[in-house]
Amino acid sequence: MEKTASQQEGKNPEKSKTEEALNRAMALCSKTEYCISDIRQKLEAWGLGQPGADKVIRKLIKENFINEERYAGAYARDKYRHNKWGRVKIVSMLRAKGVPSAVIDSAVSFLDEGEYKQMVRNMLLSRRKSVKAKNQYDLKGKLLRYGLSKGFESSLLYDILNDLD
Repeated sequence: MEKTASQQEGKNPEKSKTEEALNRAMALCSKTEYCISDIRQKLEAWGLGQPGADKVIRKLIKENFINEERYAGAYARDKYRHNKWGRVKIVSMLRAKGVPSAVIDSAVSFLDEGEYKQMVRNMLLSRRKSVKAKNQYDLKGKLLRYGLSKGFESSLLYDILNDLD
């Protein structure tokens, strides 16, 4: 029976697989922000088992390669500024990634209320130019659905749409 190179050197193949996954994960996390669930998916895709993945994730957190607060803040700012998403959609997507509620709340708290309302107003005015509607009621319905799909609060959308008349 032939031994592999790592067995000949006296190394545990599972340990070297974990170390390789840790190095790959460190390289990924040093380039961009990741949350725990994203890294866990990658580790599973690389064939690392549950105990190995837990060990790698603990090490990444300890070394500050993964930080849920930092990730949630960057995610919320990015989706708000670049994708023009509302609070509802940002919170929903962060929850889907398993980010704790307290972290999510602090991540979306950076949004300035006045700036937020103005952005929604501008987005709806811009969208209004391209929407074809039979009447005012139809137009408001289409703009409301658009705003909801972008993750904005219905009460805010109603207020803004009523002001647009």
